[in-house]
Amino acid sequence: MTATGTEQPAAGGSILGTRVQRVEDPALLRGRGTFIDNVAPPEALHIAFVRSMAARGRILSVDVDDAVAMPGVVGVFTGADIDVGPLASSPILAHGITQPLLARDVVRYVGEPVAVVVAETKAQAVDAAELVWADVETLDPVLELEAAADGAVLVHEEAGSNLVLDQGDPVGPEQLAGPDVVVVSERLVNQRMAPVPLESRAVAARWDGDQLTQWACTQGAHGTRKELAKVFDVDRSQVRVITPDVGGGFGAKHGTTPEELVVPWVARRLGRPVRWAETRSENLVGMVHGRGQVQHASLAGTRDGRLTGYRLDVLQDGGAYAGMGAVLPFMTRLMAPGCYAIDDVAVRIRSVLTNTSNVGAYRGAGRPEAAAAIERMVDRFAAEIGMDPVEVRRRNLLAPEAFPVQTATGGAYDTGAYQAALDAALEAAGYDELRADQARRREASDPCQLGIGVSAYVEITNVMQEKEYGSVEITAEGGAIVRTGSSAHGQGHHTAWAMLVSDRTGIPMERIEVRHGDTDDVPRGSGTGGSKSLQIGGAAAAAAAELVVDEARKLAAELLEADPADVVHDPAAGTFAVAGAPVSAKTWAELAAAAPAQGIERLFAETDFQPGGSTFPFGAHVSVVEVDTETGQVRVLRHVCCDDAGTILNPLIFDGQVHGGVAAGIGQALFEEIRYDADGNPLTTTLADYALPSAAELPSFERVVQETSTPLNPLGAKGIGEAGTIGATPAVQNAVVDAVAHLGVRHIDMPLTAERVWTAIQVASS
Repeated sequence: MTATGTEQPAAGGSILGTRVQRVEDPALLRGRGTFIDNVAPPEALHIAFVRSMAARGRILSVDVDDAVAMPGVVGVFTGADIDVGPLASSPILAHGITQPLLARDVVRYVGEPVAVVVAETKAQAVDAAELVWADVETLDPVLELEAAADGAVLVHEEAGSNLVLDQGDPVGPEQLAGPDVVVVSERLVNQRMAPVPLESRAVAARWDGDQLTQWACTQGAHGTRKELAKVFDVDRSQVRVITPDVGGGFGAKHGTTPEELVVPWVARRLGRPVRWAETRSENLVGMVHGRGQVQHASLAGTRDGRLTGYRLDVLQDGGAYAGMGAVLPFMTRLMAPGCYAIDDVAVRIRSVLTNTSNVGAYRGAGRPEAAAAIERMVDRFAAEIGMDPVEVRRRNLLAPEAFPVQTATGGAYDTGAYQAALDAALEAAGYDELRADQARRREASDPCQLGIGVSAYVEITNVMQEKEYGSVEITAEGGAIVRTGSSAHGQGHHTAWAMLVSDRTGIPMERIEVRHGDTDDVPRGSGTGGSKSLQIGGAAAAAAAELVVDEARKLAAELLEADPADVVHDPAAGTFAVAGAPVSAKTWAELAAAAPAQGIERLFAETDFQPGGSTFPFGAHVSVVEVDTETGQVRVLRHVCCDDAGTILNPLIFDGQVHGGVAAGIGQALFEEIRYDADGNPLTTTLADYALPSAAELPSFERVVQETSTPLNPLGAKGIGEAGTIGATPAVQNAVVDAVAHLGVRHIDMPLTAERVWTAIQVASS
């Protein structure tokens, strides 16, 4: 990635705002990470799951006799054996549908766990699992969202409906009609996607009497502890969750899945530690998926480019058991107006059950779907009135003086400079020159046409306005231990938190240890998700550092027989001294050593930081693509992004988060899609079938720097982990459609594969 703009170290020699190399990376790059497969008890038994091969059916019997007789097998269990659970869905959805840990009586999607085999080795467990026979009377599944909403086939017959969420009155284009008003409408698809973390799900568990230790591949150790205590009906003090290195989460490792609860159940049943790590095929089928929305959108405005009204009907796929994914439309509704000053906005949201894997949170979780809808419709509207899509955006973006602003759907936007971000991205891309190149190609009937796609987006981070725990302890050697309730899985937390504490204490970064993910070591925490970490977890660490400096100042005053107000802390030297008498200075190590004699157990401070509200990062992306009109093949030539997430702590980490987000956004726009056949069989069960892009399919991204701080936390920071995804997807989709718009193409659904693009060209020209 290349970056343009001013990126200078902060004044006074502070490391904040500088490109500090990530301290986490050396161990990971050298294969010295501590993932669950590295730290699970070596004597642990291994598990293999037997999964349903039918999307919908009645379980007539499960024959385990042959599996039980296999070498090394310690036990085989079915749903009839499990005496804990089931898992309830989100409390927001009051429909009473629950998910068993192992299927009982019926199966509701291909890949649902039906039985579990436990053996001394992984190979023995897998071999024995092949011999378990589940006799299932297959039934016709419901897969399409519109059909599921009609309810002709019920996923849960006892529920009486497949609708688990239905809010808002029906909406449609007729509500926007009026004199001198232009209305455009489109059916839009946000396809189902697989999160594909580098590390698939893994878990290990051991019981010591009534004490459970679980090694969890999760985005939040404390949330996992809460769920385990609830399921096994024990006090939280009886559960220890350890989260070592985690190879990516992207939202999909939020919460606890049935397989991750079966492992401790088996460990308790057999009295031995147990472990499980899923294969990639299991991961693509059994882990929650993302997105999965069908939207009916209508946008209205005047011929001079002013937007006057917007209607959005959202139909969300919840999968078989309506988990986290079924509540994502709330986020889509909240962010529906995007960056625009549109007063007349109405959104209907519905979620349905289907005979497919559950849908959950995935990088953006409801917000990318909102941006994809409004940004696609702005381009449709611009094409309808014959105006440049950039000009339509300029005429309708919320102005800087409008902030803070309350949108028509309830978004409380904190700060924004939307026009500046758009102009910066367009200037960096050379928008006018690109349009001139496009005109030349069209004039020459070049088979390789140029497309320029633009998006302006806003999202919400720390949606629930959660607080976070942080503490700083000074070691005997004068270093520091930072404990955080945030959970790191690739974001650079250890580097960022060490930077903040070093800046406030003067302790060198190499002497600062950051700890997370052990509920016996870190007392509480809200985990990581929704791009909230720096603005609450980082703020908590920074606040704890300031508090420990205050404690140290008081201690130094005692030792120096001075008033605390006269003791000066010098962060550059890492010392405390009476003003005007630096020869008496006390170091951190000296203060830590002196603390016990002063009745202080340890030099330590902790806090729970509560933010002033959710923050709203924003930005603009420009994507430049080339489309071969003879084959439909798409190639991304350039991608320019201006992502404004408030004050930047470390530009290097910021770049990395944008880089990953843009890659995910391009992947959705062009390549990725979870697909099922008519019988509900998944067709994308390997990375040969699921088209995850590699570096070869992606350009070197160009980042334009812009910082608009927020007053809602002392760092001025907003979230950046999901922003790139939200901005990139509609920019690329708009670019591809733009490349072939002169041929009569008005819209192409994602992913914009060569086949879809070629077909759209043929249909438009016929």
